[in-house]
Amino acid sequence: MAKGKDIRIRVILECTTCTRNSVNKKSTGISRYITQKNRHNTPSRLELRKFCRYCYKHTIHGEIKK
Repeated sequence: MAKGKDIRIRVILECTTCTRNSVNKKSTGISRYITQKNRHNTPSRLELRKFCRYCYKHTIHGEIKK
């Protein structure tokens, strides 16, 4: 099977609160999670409430590009 034809893909979720407050997006002080999503069920960008260890609270983590 071709690499681009997979239904389930790996996505990276990044804390939106830390990203807005940080100047450098590649810094180590941004909470990131790796998860999977189904392209057919959720074609739009994924957003989940996850715990951010840098903000010390649950915040919205949005999908970012690799």
